[in-house]
Amino acid sequence: MTTTDSALAGVHGVIIDMDGVLFRGTLPILGASEFLGFLEIQDIPFLLLTNNSTRTAEQYVSKLSGMGIRIDEDKILTTSMATAAYLSQVAPPGTGVYMVGEEGLREELEKKGFSLLDGPDVPYVVVGYDRSFTYEKMETATLAIRAGAKFIATNPDRTFPSERGIVPGAGAIVASIEAATDVGPTIVGKPQPGIFELALGLMQVEAESAAMVGDRLETDILGAQQLGLLTILLLSGVTSGQQMEGSSIVPDLVYCDIAALHLAWQSAIDVELNET
Repeated sequence: MTTTDSALAGVHGVIIDMDGVLFRGTLPILGASEFLGFLEIQDIPFLLLTNNSTRTAEQYVSKLSGMGIRIDEDKILTTSMATAAYLSQVAPPGTGVYMVGEEGLREELEKKGFSLLDGPDVPYVVVGYDRSFTYEKMETATLAIRAGAKFIATNPDRTFPSERGIVPGAGAIVASIEAATDVGPTIVGKPQPGIFELALGLMQVEAESAAMVGDRLETDILGAQQLGLLTILLLSGVTSGQQMEGSSIVPDLVYCDIAALHLAWQSAIDVELNET
């Protein structure tokens, strides 16, 4: 049975990816601001959930504002936030961590009281997207993990949709360290169910009445399917129509971009109103 646009009328909460959905690098995707405004008018709760660990929630608010998208910090959940929350459940404040990542991850780990160290003598290695990744960082992480440190990754995204095209993502960095250590990481971000459950809890919405809007089959769509959310794939990011057709991961609904989703959703609501 094929899911139709009419299913959108029954959605009461939306988790929305950012990279490849609302913007590509520094360029906004046409219709992003209008779609979020539409959700607010319809009184549909939403949360922006990103696997990108580089920015803080405050920095994302600023970035989106520069694109004409007005959003509050409490509408944003990053893998930096989720990773720091996860680590605080398994390790006490003051625990030493070797971090591969940028400001967003650093700030969240420091907020939870972890001690960020420069050498391999640590019980935890936490790896996220790092545009200053070097052999030296890979070497330190490798030595720490081979000495027994637990390996935690913010996300497995091997690529990243930028304004220049598809570029390496955090998953590519994670893969290099995994290759050097023969140790697979504990992944916190999408597609792991924990981060979806956290997002649903923040929205106070049940999975059966929620939807996930994303551009990546193996994280956004697969993770949401595992919890029973309606899955909506947009072809404005890393996944092409050809890739979708060759994948075993099948989203419920597919649109070319967020403007097309907005149009379909409004139409579904209009039809439902006319029938009542």
